Amino acid sequence: MPEPLTVPSALTAQVERLIPSARLGRLGRLRRGLEKEGLRVDANGHIAQTPHPHALGSKLTHPHITTDYSESLLEYITPVYSQPGEALCFLSDLHTFTYHHLENEWIWPGSMPSRLSGNDSVPIADYGSSNVGTMKHVYRKGLDMRYGRIMQAIAGVHYNVSLPDDMWHALREMEKATNIPFNDYRSTRYFGMIRHFRRHSWLLLYLFGASPAIDKSFLPDDKKVPEKLQPLSDDTYYAPYATTLRMSDLGYQNKVQSQLKICFNSLSNYVNTLRHAISSPWPDYEKMGVNVDGEWRQLNANILQIENEYYSDIRPKRVAKHNETPSQALEARGVEYIEVRCLDLNPFDPLGVTETQMRFVDTFLMWCLLSDSPWISDEECDRLDDNRRWVVERGRDPELELYNHGETTSVREWGEQIFIEMGEVARLLDAVEEGAPHADALASLAPSLEDPSLTPSAQVLERLKENGGSLSDLMLSLAQEQAEQLKAEPMQRSREALLAQLIETSHQQQHDIEAADKETFEEFLQVYFTKARESRALSALPSEVRQ
Repeated sequence: MPEPLTVPSALTAQVERLIPSARLGRLGRLRRGLEKEGLRVDANGHIAQTPHPHALGSKLTHPHITTDYSESLLEYITPVYSQPGEALCFLSDLHTFTYHHLENEWIWPGSMPSRLSGNDSVPIADYGSSNVGTMKHVYRKGLDMRYGRIMQAIAGVHYNVSLPDDMWHALREMEKATNIPFNDYRSTRYFGMIRHFRRHSWLLLYLFGASPAIDKSFLPDDKKVPEKLQPLSDDTYYAPYATTLRMSDLGYQNKVQSQLKICFNSLSNYVNTLRHAISSPWPDYEKMGVNVDGEWRQLNANILQIENEYYSDIRPKRVAKHNETPSQALEARGVEYIEVRCLDLNPFDPLGVTETQMRFVDTFLMWCLLSDSPWISDEECDRLDDNRRWVVERGRDPELELYNHGETTSVREWGEQIFIEMGEVARLLDAVEEGAPHADALASLAPSLEDPSLTPSAQVLERLKENGGSLSDLMLSLAQEQAEQLKAEPMQRSREALLAQLIETSHQQQHDIEAADKETFEEFLQVYFTKARESRALSALPSEVRQ
């Protein structure tokens, strides 16, 4: 018989010590913000070839509506909120506002792209003539040279979470670590959270993966169809047990980057590895050229053009000052928040993410923080990559077993143990809530462990098989239904006025930035990369360099 599921006593002890302070309001609440991407498509489900609508403001300077890689790939950014519902309300208003300014276009609800017509059908975003705008555009040209544009048309949700300072102070006192500088303590604990996340992020891929199929146009015409894929219809391929092909080797993966072996054991290791990557040439990229006959093809020929080129399912982050690169900000003042990057769009929800999902991720991250999390060896790092790949490609396969501390276990058995432990953490988070929203989120999602047909990936396949098997037809139908729903949603008047004002303000800000440039683009880049290689540097980089 299997051993009964139990909660580690150390985890229970921490929760019990924190709950009284939580009930008295002395710990504060988690804070989170959303970044949600979505392709604009035309009436036939093809990626839009129109420019980013001028009526939405400047994508260079607008704080809430911009683009990611492509001119057609909308990106919404919410402020930071202590209640998930408030973030979702803001996100809903961004969608509604956008639909007031779109003509015969829709926002694609799936992570994998709509119908494409080759690499060049994905238009690279244009951010204007300023040096910072040119840098963002050339960076994207470099991504095209290295990986192709089609991969960059994939969309997802990035979930940014931070703990309030009061909670950090409580943990620091509980561990008798007040002799450690606050920023150092917080960074060390955040990296422990990240390591535990990486050991168990497969669970998020299983529960929330929603991309088991791709449109045929996503695959290059000159390459063989990967063995993992099977035809579902004339225009759709799928993997029978896949959860999220977005996170597979079809999506954001890169063999050159895999050599970096960033396993997040410490802040210094993380920063130094990234600094090495943005300073070290790569032969294949050197052959492509950087500035050829006056045309910028990429920012440089290094392993990474800039730090944000590194793909990861989770990142430590800090808001940089106007004179810092991201790594310099981390090195100078430590980790401020965590960015979770492995979440597919939920195609059945108009916003792509639900409050239940947010409550679950909050609980998962707090569980990761409060759990023991030793350093990850190179060997374990490889095993974690294996677990992640297997769940991505066949997470709903009842025969699948994962590596767990030198043994193998099923997704269901391991997941049930995690849910039991997360239940303790949900008690802590719910101590400051009306009702029990975190415990309710666990209860809502727990049946998916026993019945994989309840997962979003299985539901996508079921809808596909019911509706002729065309992924693009299904997603276009969902997009149009959701558009009508969002258009009918009333907006907060103050927010509608704010977004209307930001149209003019953001365009004026872009104009001012362009007018203020006094140096050539080459001179600008030279200053940027000189400072980017410095440790704890205070450079003169404009805050608009937000890649």
